[in-house]
Amino acid sequence: MLHLPCTKVPIRAVQAADPEVIAKLPPGTRVLEIASFGDSFWARVARLDLEQEGLRRAYFLKATVGEVGREMVSSEYRCMSKIRAFALDNVPEQIAWGTYATMPDVHFLLGEFRVMKSEIPSAEALAKKIAELHRNSSSVAGSGKFGSDIPTFHGNVRVEHGWSDTWEEYFTRTTKVLFRLEQEAQGPNEEIGEMMSPFFDKVIPRLLRPLETGGRSIHPCLIHGDLWHGNTETDAETGLPVIFDAASFYAHNEYDLGVWRQPWNKINKAYRMEYHKHFPKSQPEEDCDDRNALYAVRVNVLDSILYKDDLGYRQMLISGMRELIDKFPGGFEE
Repeated sequence: MLHLPCTKVPIRAVQAADPEVIAKLPPGTRVLEIASFGDSFWARVARLDLEQEGLRRAYFLKATVGEVGREMVSSEYRCMSKIRAFALDNVPEQIAWGTYATMPDVHFLLGEFRVMKSEIPSAEALAKKIAELHRNSSSVAGSGKFGSDIPTFHGNVRVEHGWSDTWEEYFTRTTKVLFRLEQEAQGPNEEIGEMMSPFFDKVIPRLLRPLETGGRSIHPCLIHGDLWHGNTETDAETGLPVIFDAASFYAHNEYDLGVWRQPWNKINKAYRMEYHKHFPKSQPEEDCDDRNALYAVRVNVLDSILYKDDLGYRQMLISGMRELIDKFPGGFEE
């Protein structure tokens, strides 16, 4: 289920370099060319070619509109900067974000431009790098808590995180909020309403509580947060995977693989299998596929909010909830 780009950002936002954008760069920077390229659902994007100290350099420019657009570029700047600290070769450098001087309702993100092959990285290459990101960030997760103080965006849907001491508490608390937003976006649904209690009281405790009880534990990892095939390509120069449009927070590492279960995502089961060669399944290992199905349900909630005119996402949500409720009617048992 793919959707054509639709944006209210004026085209002139990527036809000339705004003075505020240039102000974020070294003095003496001269504009050579700006060219719109690619597709974005919620923004316009361009390649900005500049001359700095006699050398030609290219930058990536994304423009958004409105208060939500301002929050989106701020969030992306912070999220991308965080994950770049653990995946330098795979994450473009973020230079700055701000607001246009000539169009006060237009906001921008400025970053390193990388030439891409326009192809999805192989399962072996991408899964290995994502496992490295998770492992490296887990080793320095200072607070030991799950969540984030940075709101993230699923498309233009704002997601608040906050902090929790356990993964189960984080997942339950924030997923309840998302279900409320889904009902507001799509309208009340009796079937979902009837499944809420068994889903939250039985399924979630059954699949998440064993991760952190019985002598078991998991460590928060910094995840990408929305790694579908539209958010990764292959660097034409290095051949390495490049990831972008992050919605990062500290989570159970396996949560990043929830979107890899979606039938429309070209990053699929083969990538999940490859990932676990580099990052072993959490214990209890036998619950791993069911946890993945649970995380996919949350992805379906987010998509049902975002694409409120497409009932297909809600149907996927209902089916995913029903399968888990039928499989785990008894909930968690000590």
